[in-house]
Amino acid sequence: MSLSLRLLAISATLAFAGAAFAAAPASTAPSAAKPHSAQQQRMVDCNKQATGKKGDERKAFMSSCLKGQSTAAATPAAAA
Repeated sequence: MSLSLRLLAISATLAFAGAAFAAAPASTAPSAAKPHSAQQQRMVDCNKQATGKKGDERKAFMSSCLKGQSTAAATPAAAA
């Protein structure tokens, strides 16, 4: 009889512990929905515009885009 009670107690403990761990990620979810800072938003926008560019051309484009320079000026600089 005491073995059955021990197993019941262990099972109940594990069930409550599992529920506590399952609830933990939900508390971190609102921080993931935080709006981007100005620099992060600029990075997202420049990254979208840089699709199709590779290597040095992409590097030069991203550098000029993040500095706020025009994107037209980045293309000849990368080609030269």
